[in-house]
Amino acid sequence: MPRRERNKFVKRNQVLELKIEDYAFGGKGIARIHSEEGSFVVFVPNTLPGQLVKAQIKKSSKKYAEAKLIDVLVPSENEVEVPFQDIPGAPYIQLPIELQHQYKKESTLSLFKRIGKVENIEDLFDEFITSPNVFHYRNKMEYGFSAIGYDRVAKRDKDEFTLGFKRRGVWWMGDNLEKDSGLFDKEFEDHLKTIRKYCFDTGLAPWHGPRKDGFFRYFVVRKSFKTNKLLFNLVTTSYDLPKFDLNKFASFLVDLFGDRVAGLLHTINDEVGDRTIATSGSIELVFGKDKIVEELLGLNFEISMKSFFQTNPKSAEKLYSKVVDYVLEDKSKVDNTVVMDLFCGTGTIGQIVASKSENAKIVGVDIVASAIEDAKENAKRNNIEGLKFYAADVGKFLTQHPEYQDKIKTIILDPARAGIMPKTLQKIINLNADRMVYVSCNPATQARDTELLREAGYEIKKISLVDQFPHTAHIETVVLFDR
Repeated sequence: MPRRERNKFVKRNQVLELKIEDYAFGGKGIARIHSEEGSFVVFVPNTLPGQLVKAQIKKSSKKYAEAKLIDVLVPSENEVEVPFQDIPGAPYIQLPIELQHQYKKESTLSLFKRIGKVENIEDLFDEFITSPNVFHYRNKMEYGFSAIGYDRVAKRDKDEFTLGFKRRGVWWMGDNLEKDSGLFDKEFEDHLKTIRKYCFDTGLAPWHGPRKDGFFRYFVVRKSFKTNKLLFNLVTTSYDLPKFDLNKFASFLVDLFGDRVAGLLHTINDEVGDRTIATSGSIELVFGKDKIVEELLGLNFEISMKSFFQTNPKSAEKLYSKVVDYVLEDKSKVDNTVVMDLFCGTGTIGQIVASKSENAKIVGVDIVASAIEDAKENAKRNNIEGLKFYAADVGKFLTQHPEYQDKIKTIILDPARAGIMPKTLQKIINLNADRMVYVSCNPATQARDTELLREAGYEIKKISLVDQFPHTAHIETVVLFDR
């Protein structure tokens, strides 16, 4: 078997200083190494043009390499000072929002040209929808405990009780959050160090990643923008649990946040896997209620700690409005028909369409059973009729229900980041619908699926971009396909 040809520029695990020259989709900065052999590209995620960075090569091929960011040595001249603590979840928070929008639009549209083979994509571009809240827009955060912290002066690890976020690219090292990160609730994050001190004072140990032991693991918070309430979930191991007074901790949280506290849950996770919700173990209500209520476009949704719900609800309203606009653009293909809402999650889009149409029947399908249960409950709460929800794999559902073939005029698609499996997408195409509205949190896989849809006779009529996550590389797209 012939050996894979290697490049002559870099080796795996090599640490380099690189100047970022350009920007590719997904937040990958582009650096180039120049020599007598020619020019060689290195992609470094979470970097910006103009930065000088230290990075470690993780993958290397003949034509390019991919590296992990270790540190930003010199900032870009485009970066500005912000009053927030830097965290891995907001790599572009120092880049003016207008430039963030520019990078996202240019890199996303280029994907549809390169992967989807849509040469006139700029002509089909409809709108770039900005987030109503540029800062403090998230409704959920997961803060991790760690026995290994980060010394920001010495720039190395140290033994320390930490509560905050993992250091970028290091699974076993935590970094204390000392103040507002600019993404979540300011009042809560300014008090996180007080919560850390309370836990530290118990004498119980935080999770030690390499050793896989300790008591405190995660502190998860959900927020309702409708009520301003906070729902907490403390995740620990069962070891030393008798030494920790959960009711006293609940009272401490009420002392800190008053009537903003909706409830406190406690999750036991003895698994070595790094997750907030264990596949085994238990979750129990300690205080208050186990759900909060959020409102989207006039509809109320109950959200549990396990529920999937849009992380930026104010921006989600704009996203859903655009989806519904595309769906209802031709009401003759919605009113008095059956609309398929595939990969429907908690059924938000389908419910909004049903509430704004005449006698439309919505069939929602999603593989996550708990999401379908939430969808059914939310439909009851909002008194919306004409909805049927099924907990099933979309591909299997379509195989088991051939009666829908040639009966559907409009399909709504909202798959996970991996996009739609080719066999499942073919089954969707076989429904022979006139139109599809495809929502994606990963334009790369959507652009891939676009090629197959075009081969089946569907063409992009419009595309909009929605900035659901400012200060990150993520962008959501809404595409209307017609044939």
